[in-house]
Amino acid sequence: MNSKLFTTAAALACLVLGTAAQSETLRLSHQWSNKDVRHQVAQIVADEVAAADVDLDIQIFGSKSLFKPREQYRPLSRGQLDMTVLPLSYAGGQQPAYNLTLMPGMVKNHDHAARLSASPFMEALEEKMADDDVMVLVHGYLAGGFVGKDKCITAPEDVKGLQTRAAGKAFEQMLAGAGASIASMASSEIYNAMQTGVLTAANTSSSSFVSYRIYEQVKCYTPAGDVALWFMYQPLLMNKSTFDGLNAGQQKALLDASAKAEAFYLEEAKKQDAASEKVFRDAGVEIAQMSSEDFDAWRALAQETSYKAFVADVPDGQKLLDMALAVE
Repeated sequence: MNSKLFTTAAALACLVLGTAAQSETLRLSHQWSNKDVRHQVAQIVADEVAAADVDLDIQIFGSKSLFKPREQYRPLSRGQLDMTVLPLSYAGGQQPAYNLTLMPGMVKNHDHAARLSASPFMEALEEKMADDDVMVLVHGYLAGGFVGKDKCITAPEDVKGLQTRAAGKAFEQMLAGAGASIASMASSEIYNAMQTGVLTAANTSSSSFVSYRIYEQVKCYTPAGDVALWFMYQPLLMNKSTFDGLNAGQQKALLDASAKAEAFYLEEAKKQDAASEKVFRDAGVEIAQMSSEDFDAWRALAQETSYKAFVADVPDGQKLLDMALAVE
């Protein structure tokens, strides 16, 4: 190769290498299967960012393949993980205020949940996240219900004496107040616990009940219907320093993709409850409905257990609780 050709080739190689060096790959972790709505939310963001052609790729590690379900917030806050779809209450040990995002009777329906996400209450939580170098890209709540291995669960007296899984500290406190024994675990572990007799009841999101095939292990399902006691905030989060380190075009692509994913998340969350009921019914599982009287009984119990404990445990707990309850 003559010297002129060599110089040209070397220049091209440097250009290619320089372009490659500018490309960013972000790692996104979650605990669910690729059929789950929370994976779909992550995939929308990844696909939209890829389509924006801003030298930014998002690599998704689902099915708890990168981090255990409850061990994602800390590496995210430390910059060891770039993004995660996470039930925020899983990080309640680090930030007790997050337990308010899984509080019995706090959310009435999906539209009410969306208003909570856009309220001063959520802004207050986002300030706490910022202290941990974490930010929200996609807001989202999912509703859920109860399953019983041997019986239906609609009212507080139905869980007395049962070995029960509850997602989050507040639900554990309320169910314990109703006389249940508590077994703490991620929703991905419910199936095996039911199968081996460790659990006789559980509550989690409609989506998790379906994606983890819990209908194979239970006799009765109480879905989220006109009355839903169980709502859980499960956002797509990002390490704030990582976001701040992206260029303006990459940041815009991420925010635009997240807005599209958030709109999808809200509409899909509404569909999850009815869809889950059909899956359980088709699997031969008995369907029970919670009445307004049942809901009121649960909320009265929560006020004496979960709400009271939250205010006692969290320095600004009463203020945060009041902010949440003020959202109509």
